[in-house]
Amino acid sequence: LFDGVYPFYPQQRKAAVFDISTIIVIVVFLTLACSFLLIIPGIRGRARFYWTLRVLLSLFVGVVIVVVQFTGDWETGWVQANTSYKSFSHAQVNADIGLHIGLAGVNVTLRGNPVNQINETINYNEHFPWNFGADYDRSYSEGLEKGLPSPILYVAEKFSTQSPCAVHRQYRIAGHYASATLWVAFCTWIISNILFSMPVLVYGGYMLLVTGAFMIFSLLSFSTVRNSPMCLIQIGTGTLHVAYGGSFWLMLAIGLLCFVAGITIVAMHHLNSDLLKAFFDLREDKAEEYQEMPEVFVNPHFVNKGL
Repeated sequence: LFDGVYPFYPQQRKAAVFDISTIIVIVVFLTLACSFLLIIPGIRGRARFYWTLRVLLSLFVGVVIVVVQFTGDWETGWVQANTSYKSFSHAQVNADIGLHIGLAGVNVTLRGNPVNQINETINYNEHFPWNFGADYDRSYSEGLEKGLPSPILYVAEKFSTQSPCAVHRQYRIAGHYASATLWVAFCTWIISNILFSMPVLVYGGYMLLVTGAFMIFSLLSFSTVRNSPMCLIQIGTGTLHVAYGGSFWLMLAIGLLCFVAGITIVAMHHLNSDLLKAFFDLREDKAEEYQEMPEVFVNPHFVNKGL
């Protein structure tokens, strides 16, 4: 105690779902989308709709691949319970305790019902990283020194290296490989866009299939943490259970979308290549390339001279 008050030193907090990195990525892709929308009036005919559909869908796939690297809702869980607020105190509070697991760490949220209780504002969100280069146990020790509320420390302790739950290594390795696989998917996404801008559409379709495959591989990598049993997180009379969150299901949907788009492009290449070229605005260019001159004008002066 410091003058009869529990010490608390504020720290820079990270959002559970959106953080600065996520906002930067979204702003960059929105800038690209707005730049393309400015040049849409210069595209004539039905090709305007095709270009808009292709570019916006491609940008959406790219931004999802990058954004989920920084989100913290691959697994989420909430529980409402009456629990002790601080160590060495008998004060009880009614609060919602949330757990948000991402590829790079875990966020623990504590929100009071109501927010103002026992003369304090109970609204915490603390981030504990476990990505390579970060020290989870050190972050946990700093939380102990700062006097964080007991529910946050109790949940965070379940993922420490010293915890008998022994899930820290599984989550760290699974998140690392899932992140690496997503970066490979981002590279194949860039290659597919380059191929679509060239008259090799079928290879762009193949790379789109590869992009979807690496997305699914990232989900399989993260799902390996379910092979090890998770300790019960008992808070008061309630139990905090986690399930796959929004980022996981969004990545699954985008991966299936890439599979469907890639299979459609490859099938159209073999069944109706003219329709595929029309969608990618390549048929008119080829027609102009092989178009013959309907009439030839000859200067009679050169003809009379035998030239």
